[in-house]
Amino acid sequence: MAEKFDHLEEHLEKFVENIRQLGIIVSDFQPSSQAGLNQKLNFIVTGLQDIDKCRQQLHDITVPLEVFEYIDQGRNPQLYTKECLERALAKNEQVKGKIDTMKLLPLRILVKLYLLLFLFALSPLPAP
Repeated sequence: MAEKFDHLEEHLEKFVENIRQLGIIVSDFQPSSQAGLNQKLNFIVTGLQDIDKCRQQLHDITVPLEVFEYIDQGRNPQLYTKECLERALAKNEQVKGKIDTMKLLPLRILVKLYLLLFLFALSPLPAP
């Protein structure tokens, strides 16, 4: 699984580097650098094709929309996983507390029932 991501990461890094170099060429463009510009544009097209080929290997991967929100907010997307685990642990503790309470419920009902029966047995019968 990791090699799929490694392959994509490699292509993305090459693509970003080619875009950076293209920016340098364009920012100081001279007619004599047209051949280099054309070559960089061809590398970018090839890079996009390589990235698209990686898409086929990763078609079964789903990313929660919240991860993209984290990225848009400038936050580390790995924090999403951490916070999900923290929420799951908190919910687990809450559910565990409810389960423990429900386990004690029959015992509490039984104690109250015995107490009522005991009080009923001790109370005098009403006169007819």
